Amino acid sequence: MSDFDDLLEANRTFSETFEFGGFDGIARAGVAIVTCMDSRIDPLGMVGLKPGDAKIFRNPGGRVTQQALEALVLGVHLLNVDRILVVPHTRCAVASSTEEELHERVTASAGVDSTWQTFNVVRDQRATLAADVHKVRSHPLVPDSVAVGGFVYDVDSGLLEPVA
Repeated sequence: MSDFDDLLEANRTFSETFEFGGFDGIARAGVAIVTCMDSRIDPLGMVGLKPGDAKIFRNPGGRVTQQALEALVLGVHLLNVDRILVVPHTRCAVASSTEEELHERVTASAGVDSTWQTFNVVRDQRATLAADVHKVRSHPLVPDSVAVGGFVYDVDSGLLEPVA
């Protein structure tokens, strides 16, 4: 396990001040965020929240996939979610590369053909964001009382730009 020793040691330190034992898992602030897996994004910090306040779903491009919809429906009906933010970001690899470019890069890194793996590139980030927000708003299990917004996170300034 030597590959993980540093992380396990950090976890032991983390556990010394861990305060969420027994927490019921609801979103205290009533917020769910769908965003990209990009490590430049601090989903809670960017909107002034802390652990326990929100449900976070991350994937390449911050897309509203079937899995994201599943998480959002559960969040709305079981976990106190009444506001949903869909947040892709600037300088995103899946929004600034073609499928072919990503395949070339992954194939070169992996040393094997990657063309069988889809990467679901985003050709028009704003149009895709608007479509994803619509997908959430129009879902039959997401009531109209739930606020849904689409924002682009600027990884260089830390600001959210309302888009949809």
